[in-house]
Amino acid sequence: MTTVRQLADQAFSRTAGAALIEGNSVRLLKDARENYPAWIEAIGAAMHHVHFENYIFYDDATGARFADALIAKAQAGVRVRLIYDWLGCIGSASRGFWNRLRSGGVEVRCYNPPRLDSPLAWLSRDHRKMLAVDGAVGFITGLCVGRRWEGMPEKNVEPWRDTGIEVRGPAVAEIEASFAQTWALTGTALPREDPVDKIASGGNVALRIVATAPATAGLFRLDQLIAALARQRLWLTDAYYAGTPAFVEGLRAAAKDGVDVRLLMPSASDVLLVQPLSRTGYRPLLEAGVRVFEWNGTMLHAKTAVADGRWARVGSTNLNIASWFGNCELDAVIEDKQFAQQMEQMYLEDLANATEVVLDARRKPRAPGRPPHRRVRSIRGGGSAGRAAAGAVRIGNAIGAVFTNRRSLGPIEARIALTTGVALCALAIVLALFPQVLAYPLVVLAAWGGVALVYRAYRLYRARSKEIVASVQPVSKT
Repeated sequence: MTTVRQLADQAFSRTAGAALIEGNSVRLLKDARENYPAWIEAIGAAMHHVHFENYIFYDDATGARFADALIAKAQAGVRVRLIYDWLGCIGSASRGFWNRLRSGGVEVRCYNPPRLDSPLAWLSRDHRKMLAVDGAVGFITGLCVGRRWEGMPEKNVEPWRDTGIEVRGPAVAEIEASFAQTWALTGTALPREDPVDKIASGGNVALRIVATAPATAGLFRLDQLIAALARQRLWLTDAYYAGTPAFVEGLRAAAKDGVDVRLLMPSASDVLLVQPLSRTGYRPLLEAGVRVFEWNGTMLHAKTAVADGRWARVGSTNLNIASWFGNCELDAVIEDKQFAQQMEQMYLEDLANATEVVLDARRKPRAPGRPPHRRVRSIRGGGSAGRAAAGAVRIGNAIGAVFTNRRSLGPIEARIALTTGVALCALAIVLALFPQVLAYPLVVLAAWGGVALVYRAYRLYRARSKEIVASVQPVSKT
């Protein structure tokens, strides 16, 4: 049994690229009502440093409250560092918001703003959501910073449903290391005295901190491994689901083998096209016995998983290719029975406010008897590459099924096929009559790409030359 356990631990460590860390305490935090006060309290207690990294900060009342807390600590002599994502914060936070933080002493950096030498850099986003204070406490979460997570009672808008955790113990060092990794990607690395590598035990919980970077796919491999190893239950919650064929087959195989596989997703979304596009991927899951549920509230934004009452995941990674392959993401993978049971209990409570999707007589996914709910009201900004990628994958799956005839299609997919077909025919007519419509953009893209490559090559050669010069030591005369 010990050998099997060692092999399993080795498989998880290699798959996720993260070692199992013993001796931690983990507190489950539900929604903004539990997450935000814990964050503010930790910031207020900071003595040495505050490291805050999040995909979106809104310039609203909630954002202002956090800005005030961060500025207060910076002015008290605490090193406060903040990273935000350029694309995520378009339209959500003004330049004045960042200038106020900087003038208040907060060190603010932006991840991956547009650059002439990187035409496709926008495809990589910093989707992590974390807070670490003094090496003593760390938070990993799905929440961004904004009023939509707290709700707006005056406008009859309910809070968003989301999940995070508070971690104390040696694993906080890995949370700090994940921040240091992103900080180095945005400029000068952290000073040597800042990284935290030795933290006393905080409890008896074992977990892994999985900090994925673009093209590493650590969580994708881990999600597939869990789908293969689950024996009784695998319950997933996701905001922008768009499973790849490999992942879908993993869920289908588990369900066919008798595992209770459930997938909880939003029914109302902050992106209007997400719901109809999501349903294009329901039927293969439903046909294999996967149970699919849609949240009846305003917006379900959590990204969690729990398996067999022993294993759980909480973090920022959505089940789509943008999160798995393109973004910087941060998740905690907890191997603890008590915590996993808390996650299962929370999942069952969420299902009490959800409607199960079933196949009707025409094999069409439906959510019968859904109570009426309010559409999510848009609040300024909040763009997401992940949402766009999720939609692209769903459309691609439907169009691919049309061309290959690998499965039967439903009415929603028929509409996608019709719309795409009409758009392609119109595009063909335009290009036939006005070929320059295609030629000019290609010229611009080719020129931009060529100049960017030449410039990057020049910088690399120049850096190499400096290294060679620096390595040559002058011969001293004796």
